[in-house]
Amino acid sequence: MDIRKTLLLTETTVTDTSGKPCSPITRVVALAVVRNPFAGQHGEDLSPLFDLGGALAQRLMGDAVAALGGAPVSYGKAAIVGVAGDIEHGGAMIHPKLGKPMRAAVGGGKALIPSNAKVASLGAAIDIPLGHKDEAWSFPHFDTITVAVGDAPRPDEIVLCMAVTDGARTHPRVGSGPIID
Repeated sequence: MDIRKTLLLTETTVTDTSGKPCSPITRVVALAVVRNPFAGQHGEDLSPLFDLGGALAQRLMGDAVAALGGAPVSYGKAAIVGVAGDIEHGGAMIHPKLGKPMRAAVGGGKALIPSNAKVASLGAAIDIPLGHKDEAWSFPHFDTITVAVGDAPRPDEIVLCMAVTDGARTHPRVGSGPIID
């Protein structure tokens, strides 16, 4: 595992955007900046990235959950691939093996883990979609958290992001689905 660095970002919200107080909502993102072994090449067998994603989730998700103020209720995942890589490299990191250790860390996970991947340059931000870990149609938990690492991804790197929260949006006013329009 060729890790350049890891980060644990914690955000606690105590008011909504208009300043109305709310119960504290903590969102934590565990990030790892790793070398992309497929940078500059196409590569058909991306299984080394499957394994890397799973190993990083196993290593980092426990710390993310421990940093929450309460029990985990929502989660999400994302990857930013450096410009010498391919979006499939990000998909290989976040899909096949990342979910099982994430679900184990949050103590559940009946719902799909929302995800996002993109190819971008140094310092690019990514929106990590969030959703309730067990209730896929819990509208109050549909959210995002935006993260960036100032010096990553370098062209031959991937930034792996795993997010967890202990609450929904502040003062949610959108009911539960499914709504068919």
